[in-house]
Amino acid sequence: MKVLSEIRLRSSHIMGPILCIVLILYIAYHAVQGDRGLIAYWQLTKQVERAHNMNEKLKSKHSIIQNHVNLLSPQTLDRDMLGERARFLLGYSRPNEFIFYFK
Repeated sequence: MKVLSEIRLRSSHIMGPILCIVLILYIAYHAVQGDRGLIAYWQLTKQVERAHNMNEKLKSKHSIIQNHVNLLSPQTLDRDMLGERARFLLGYSRPNEFIFYFK
């Protein structure tokens, strides 16, 4: 009987630090692995970086297309661009030209 009371006494002194350690480990785990932890933060920053890169590529493509549109607009019609588009759409070419089609 004395052994059981000794175990209870010692366990009551040990339970506080054990619970604190478990709580600290729980918080640390979720700070790293949780939905809003460090790993999720790193993944989100990579996604944002990829989105910025995609945005820059799309802006450059947009500016190229906008330049072509401006060259074909009725106010500033470029004869070379008009001839190039007409030959492309009609399938005509000059005898000294090579035509490459890319998908």
